[in-house]
Amino acid sequence: MVNFDAGEQTERGFQKQGNVFCATRRVVKSRFQKNSKGNLRQWKNVGLGFKTPKEAIEGNYVDNKCPWTGNVSIRGRILRGVIKSTKMNRTLVVRRDYLHWVTKYQRYEKRHKNFAAHCSPAFAVKKVGDEVVAGQCRPLSKTVRFNVLKINPKGKLRLETRFKKFAKF
Repeated sequence: MVNFDAGEQTERGFQKQGNVFCATRRVVKSRFQKNSKGNLRQWKNVGLGFKTPKEAIEGNYVDNKCPWTGNVSIRGRILRGVIKSTKMNRTLVVRRDYLHWVTKYQRYEKRHKNFAAHCSPAFAVKKVGDEVVAGQCRPLSKTVRFNVLKINPKGKLRLETRFKKFAKF
């Protein structure tokens, strides 16, 4: 018998993965994998060299907008930025800094753009200032068109230091 944990049900509607039947008595050979807790879980590899987080495979969260466990495909642009705000539920505001060339003065000026990105529950630790890699996907809401694929913590825990960023102005 497949185990079912109702402790993950925090929303009003019943949360389940679309293709996984959680009330089955037997496990048939299928494309769904059993995680370490014995639960059936559907997950996929998004490709493009991004690894599937362990929490997406082992966890039991349900998120239809997650690129690994939901119904979203990553296509188009891959953007890098810094987390500016984490106030929304499962959504981050990411700031991209860039330089714009002004021909008249033969100099660069600093500019920035903000964009909203959906952050899967597979990423537990996310703080303002962390570096984020986001991939473009279909529109998930009015303003969200990107999905977080990787988070690099800032400070001592930072994994990649080869990208030098200029400070806020």
